[in-house]
Amino acid sequence: MISIFISGFLTGLLLQIAIGPVFFFILNIALQKTIIDGLFAVIAVTIADYLFIALAVLGVGKLLEKPKIKLGLGITSSVVLMLFGIIMIVSVSQGSPVSNPNEPLESNYAASFISTFLLTISSPLTIVFWTGLFAARAIEKGYTQQQLLFFGMGAGVATFVFLGASVALLASISASIPLALLRILNTGVGVLLLVYGIIRLYRIVVNTLRD
Repeated sequence: MISIFISGFLTGLLLQIAIGPVFFFILNIALQKTIIDGLFAVIAVTIADYLFIALAVLGVGKLLEKPKIKLGLGITSSVVLMLFGIIMIVSVSQGSPVSNPNEPLESNYAASFISTFLLTISSPLTIVFWTGLFAARAIEKGYTQQQLLFFGMGAGVATFVFLGASVALLASISASIPLALLRILNTGVGVLLLVYGIIRLYRIVVNTLRD
């Protein structure tokens, strides 16, 4: 089982290379608040990933492959991403603490955890991805459901290690980053989330029309 766990861990690290909006969202939190806020955000992502992994192992991903369910979740998750992006952009334009170059955002562990968890959980189609990965492993390696669970546990640990290391590294240099730059970063992350959500929604609509 240890070898399967390690295999899952290495696979998880490889998957982390595909950096997405959540990664930048977490770094933004760590920069604007504290390293503890960043770690709470990392824990939130890890828990969400484990939830997805558990559901994938149980086979829920097969249910989400149904066209109507997949369409509904795809639209919902895209809208959530867009709303997160808009809220971040508006918060800067309306003079949030980030807009003041002399004041960082107040630390709020609960808010850091909840906002990151909601952003991560807004993409339930990730379960479909994990289901596909586990199915491939089960066929290739002949893994049982229990072995797939150990594989998934290793992949989840990789999420925590990679993001946690990224937050720690960023925190070590955060003192040298001008706070005025954080306003630009906050806006940039907001735009990234908004654009990502729009692109996802566009692709969903186009694929639906084609079908």
